[in-house]
Amino acid sequence: MRVPVQLILGAILTAVFIAAAVLSFVWVPHDVTALNIAAKLQPPSATYPLGTDHFGRDILSMLMVGARTSIAVALVAVGIGLALGVPLGLTAAANRGHWIDDLVMRGNDLIFAFPSLVIAILITAVFGPSAVNAIIAIGIFNIPVFARVARGGALSLWTLDYILAARVAGKRAARISVEHILPNIANLLIVQGTIQFSLGILAEAGLSYVGLGAQPPTPSWGRMLADAQTMIYTAPRLAVLPGLAIVFMVLGLNLMGDGLRDLLDPRLRRVRT
Repeated sequence: MRVPVQLILGAILTAVFIAAAVLSFVWVPHDVTALNIAAKLQPPSATYPLGTDHFGRDILSMLMVGARTSIAVALVAVGIGLALGVPLGLTAAANRGHWIDDLVMRGNDLIFAFPSLVIAILITAVFGPSAVNAIIAIGIFNIPVFARVARGGALSLWTLDYILAARVAGKRAARISVEHILPNIANLLIVQGTIQFSLGILAEAGLSYVGLGAQPPTPSWGRMLADAQTMIYTAPRLAVLPGLAIVFMVLGLNLMGDGLRDLLDPRLRRVRT
């Protein structure tokens, strides 16, 4: 089986940022919480490979820790969407035409009516801005996405012969959903998961940019962009570097999603061959 080129490129890009995020747990070039005004706005050098910001903090170290923040927020938010959305979607598909199906889908429509930024504003108005509240906001928005994907994939399987045979054998709908439906829609969920992961990175950056995500002194790519906007002409690298990090991280995840779709979808494999 030939591995799509975009999958390889996307995996390499994503692996670079994940490796930087993991490395930041044990080592960074400089302490990201230490201020050094005497070294502010230093150009790239051997001591500061990407220079320093207006507080004298090492930009490379902040990008590494910022990758950890963005990836953690997006990963947990996608996990929330999968853990709650997939069971809801499978339940709705197993009860097609029933009031349970209508309740799940109307609930999804209600959540879709409020973008993650609006949900985050509502949550932070009550509990205050933080990375945890950003995770909750993005996770809530992911629930209907995975519910729709799971329901759509499951509905196409419930009419197949092997599912009818399982029902005739006396298996309950919940057991059929877990044993037969879920494994056969796993490819759809994996591809959608990579897409939502990239959207989670963007959402976290957007929330941090407006002050609703990770709070200082925790570095975040969105926060770095917000801090750099007043020095876009004097020190453009302060905005360019975190912006490029967001672009390449999202690009890598999107390429992975496209590659996984081509690799896991048998219809696309037949077309390519």
